[in-house]
Amino acid sequence: MKIPAAFDDIRPFEPEELPQVYDRLLADPQFRAVMAYAMPDVPFDQLAALIRSCHTNLEFQMRLCHGFLHRLLDKASAGCTMDTTAVSAQHRYTFVSNHRDIVLDSALLSVMLIDHHFPTTCEIAIGDNLLSLPWVKDLVRVNKSFIVRRGLSPRETLASSKLMSDYMHFVIEEKQDNIWIAQREGRAKDSDDLTQPAILKMMAFGGQRGSVQQRLSALHIVPLAISYEYDPCDWLKAQEFQLKRDVPGWKKSKQDDVVSMQTGIMGYKGRIHYHASTNGSSSSTLPRPKPRYSTSSPHTSTRRFTATTASIPATMWHSTCSTVQKTIVRNTLHTTRSNLPPISMHNCQRLSCPTKTNLICASVC
Repeated sequence: MKIPAAFDDIRPFEPEELPQVYDRLLADPQFRAVMAYAMPDVPFDQLAALIRSCHTNLEFQMRLCHGFLHRLLDKASAGCTMDTTAVSAQHRYTFVSNHRDIVLDSALLSVMLIDHHFPTTCEIAIGDNLLSLPWVKDLVRVNKSFIVRRGLSPRETLASSKLMSDYMHFVIEEKQDNIWIAQREGRAKDSDDLTQPAILKMMAFGGQRGSVQQRLSALHIVPLAISYEYDPCDWLKAQEFQLKRDVPGWKKSKQDDVVSMQTGIMGYKGRIHYHASTNGSSSSTLPRPKPRYSTSSPHTSTRRFTATTASIPATMWHSTCSTVQKTIVRNTLHTTRSNLPPISMHNCQRLSCPTKTNLICASVC
């Protein structure tokens, strides 16, 4: 497939680029040390031959990553499950999820998709702040990641958002692949899973001509709730909060992100559950929203958001009154106490609209 040159700086590597990238990775001392730690029973020559035998990104994931992640789940978790009843293996989706672990949120989603007989995994949105090491940048682009540029000026941010949105539409419509993107920049360290409005606005920048609703609908957005029974990085997050409170101007170092990635991967996570909700592809048939306010009271709304995510693209741009903004729709993602594993996660995972209206809330208590 011919991929527009405009995407060259952010897209995953193409199959014809992989041999050269493999040579760089296998020659890097840090990569060799990491692989020796992750796969101590595999001689390096055998590992190098296995890597070079992967002619596509998906083959790399299937032959190298898939088995490693299943072994990791056996050692560092009590099992991982996913509810895919609301999605079909025959379609491609943009999974928008809460964010708990830098590496595993997207990696385990790919594992679950393959285990549930999807023909492909997903392309992963990853911030360039995590790619300070050249071999890490090479590795994630081999692993079907596209790059989100951080720390830009307002003008550069606008151009970068447009480019990334165009690429996401290209992935869904032309490459016929899935996408994973977090609902906010960085992990929600306080478990307040509120979608950043900029994420939704970015998605609406790209695509063919049409309304905001039509462009968002074209991405087949699926809200995804991720639950870990235990967070191995909890103490690191608490430490970060304390340092920000007590040390004026304190900022994380690049090494802090490396420690968080290593701790999140290797630490014990207990039971893990992914729950995919209904996608919003049918939103174009929804009626126009009713007026926001009732004539009888300024504190009530004349309409209620339905508890199905098919309504998201049609309603996400319309605000309601302050009372409704604070209302939690507990079963939006169709996650009830009866169909979730007994995970003791006392938090709410919410996806919201740019007006800060809580459209989606999945309670996994």
